[in-house]
Amino acid sequence: MDPTAPEEARSGPESRRPILVALAIYALTTALFFLTTAPERLHGHTPFNHFALLADAWVHGRLDLGHPPPAYTGNNDFATDGARWFVSFPPFPAVLIAPLVKLAGSPENVSDGRFFGWFGGVAPALLFLTLDKLTRTERSRRTLVENALLALLFAFGSVYWFSAVQGTVWFVAHVVGAALATAYIYCSLDAAHPVLAGLALGLGFATRTPLGFAFPFFLFEAHRAAMKSDDRGALAQSFALFAAPAATVLAALMWHNRARFGDAFEFGHRLLAIGWRGRIDKWGLFSYHYLGRNLAVVLTDLPFVDPLHVKGPAPFQINVHGLPLWLTSPFFAWAFWPKRTGRLFWASALTALCVAAPSLLYQNSGWIQFGYRFSSDFAPLLLLMIAVGGRRLTAPFWALGAAAVAVNAFGAMTFQRAGAERFYFVDTTQKVLHQPD
Repeated sequence: MDPTAPEEARSGPESRRPILVALAIYALTTALFFLTTAPERLHGHTPFNHFALLADAWVHGRLDLGHPPPAYTGNNDFATDGARWFVSFPPFPAVLIAPLVKLAGSPENVSDGRFFGWFGGVAPALLFLTLDKLTRTERSRRTLVENALLALLFAFGSVYWFSAVQGTVWFVAHVVGAALATAYIYCSLDAAHPVLAGLALGLGFATRTPLGFAFPFFLFEAHRAAMKSDDRGALAQSFALFAAPAATVLAALMWHNRARFGDAFEFGHRLLAIGWRGRIDKWGLFSYHYLGRNLAVVLTDLPFVDPLHVKGPAPFQINVHGLPLWLTSPFFAWAFWPKRTGRLFWASALTALCVAAPSLLYQNSGWIQFGYRFSSDFAPLLLLMIAVGGRRLTAPFWALGAAAVAVNAFGAMTFQRAGAERFYFVDTTQKVLHQPD
């Protein structure tokens, strides 16, 4: 059968096989994520169940918590205007868990870690379907096996793994956000599903704000599809269908912001009750001022080595600003070493840059983390660049992939685990990036 035929024209075993592989990837990754999650994160609520707390506020008709944060949260990352307390994280994950909170009667009765754990395998499965679609439409030459392995490298060879097993507010946002990002990319290919692409983008923004900057990918694909069919009217229609759901989500977020803070553009992060609030007041949430420090975390924040064990029983410590991206996922280098390029490659590269930029200018590097967790926002696009870049995936690539899996397995099994604290260096001032002399 012609691989460029419309998807609806394909039927039989050929069309079912990718779905079966995607389901197998979901089952495998979800099972391994659950197996590598600390038991206490799966039984009872997590200590940082902010999304369940936000959902509970909505259930009781409130936009603030109605009380100070529960003691078990340690007042970690809540916003306050002096009289009221808020969850300032983008709220879509709270929408997902709200029915469960309603049924349970309180956020403390909800195992939020277990609930969000079921989303862990969604992004790898959707990433496989995306890569497979590129192969079927002859925009990529990767085989089904290569596409499956690339999806598994995202799941286990990147910081997505350690994020997927935490179950707490910061990391849940990455899991749900990655699912929406991969759904957005899949729906954007050939501008095939503009309404769903716009909805995924809007909900992605309502989960991880940088994902809202992924809009160039759809614009490239819609323009390509219109030029291929020589139908300018179709281009305008695609843009309208794409924009409508995204704008609807954005309007709902702005209403939520205005109702809470009196400002449609205030999400609440400027009001966080944190020790470094002063730098936010001085420099803002986003500033060139933060770029140097954030690049240092992404590229140079190596483990602290203590060969004489002077400071403890561990031969090294990982600064909780996070390991550099080239150490956690060295195979990403292939994204920047293509054999060939084209519109899709450059669309993916530009979109990845647009998504990465807000985090690089953000006042927080991602601290506390095993590796640069913000990379999960744009990692699926790097995998697309590898897929369409055309360079053969030979032994060095897979060797680095295996090394990445080993590194991230260590992170998933030790980060914020009882008994593994000796492997991590924590400086509560956030000022220590590199090991002092």
